[in-house]
Amino acid sequence: MAVTRSTQTMAALAVVAMAVGACTPTVRVEAPREPITINLNIKLDADVRLKLEKSADKDITNNPEIF
Repeated sequence: MAVTRSTQTMAALAVVAMAVGACTPTVRVEAPREPITINLNIKLDADVRLKLEKSADKDITNNPEIF
């Protein structure tokens, strides 16, 4: 069985087409498996600072000689 030049060309083109098709990028959008959590320590920190500032303001008003 003789392999002709056109058969070789067709086989080469098929291999190149398969290689190019295998290299196409794939983008998948999926929902996360775990729920998203938000850390609320920032609000707590702001609360603590506000209370400390009020306490410091009272201390300065009551004892102006310490500063």
